[in-house]
Amino acid sequence: MKKHKTKIIVAIAIVALLAGAWFFGGTPNINPPEQPIFAAEAAPTEDENVAEPEIQEDTEYISEGPREPGYTPEAEYIAEPLPEVEIDPEPEPPYEPEIQVVEEPAHIPEEEPAPAPIVRDPVEPEDMVVGDKSFTVTLEVRVDMLVTNMHFLDRDKHELVPENGIIFPRTEVVAYEGESVFNVLQREMRRHRMHMAARFTPVFNSAYVEAINNLYEYDAGSLSGWVYSVNGWFPNFGSSRYLLSPGDEIEWHFTLDLGRDLGMDPDAGGQLDD
Repeated sequence: MKKHKTKIIVAIAIVALLAGAWFFGGTPNINPPEQPIFAAEAAPTEDENVAEPEIQEDTEYISEGPREPGYTPEAEYIAEPLPEVEIDPEPEPPYEPEIQVVEEPAHIPEEEPAPAPIVRDPVEPEDMVVGDKSFTVTLEVRVDMLVTNMHFLDRDKHELVPENGIIFPRTEVVAYEGESVFNVLQREMRRHRMHMAARFTPVFNSAYVEAINNLYEYDAGSLSGWVYSVNGWFPNFGSSRYLLSPGDEIEWHFTLDLGRDLGMDPDAGGQLDD
């Protein structure tokens, strides 16, 4: 009897279990279908307000395989980055090797050495015979040494020194055959009404120029006075003994140191005016 009661109780429990399962969810399907039913496909009940998932652009919906408990459709939208667009770079210009231009240095002609001054022997005044044949020479009178050393000169004579140091500008003048440097200077100073003082020195058998434009020897010291050059050479004899030739360039300078300040060697050649 007790044995039959036990069977009845077990049977009732099984029936109650099946009835409860049917009441709450239906008979469970032991064998699941090959294609699962998505929660999104099931129609919502009246009591449920399920919002439809917003589908984002550029996403892929994955619906393969079974879903875990608590699955929601929103989890199936996986954002993927947009495909990268490859932009072709600008084509590089063809390689051109850099050409270096080597400039050759300009040819600088070598300076020709200055011609050696023409050294002439003195001619005695009594041996000079002035003729009618004429030619041209250049004459210039300068006092550059005084311009830069005015403190050696008496203040009363400062006005006699031009700022540019030129007493008589370089001028082409006429000379005659048989004339000397002294003859040309004396004539041009008279012609231009410029002061000149000279004397004859028997020791040197030559005229001696004491002053030009009222600037006398010793006005700027015991070694100052007038010297002359012809073609860049300072003769060591007096101006009245230098016989001129066509094209000679005559210069008279006021020196403060026996010509040494002008590049003259008074021991080897040249003396004050003479």
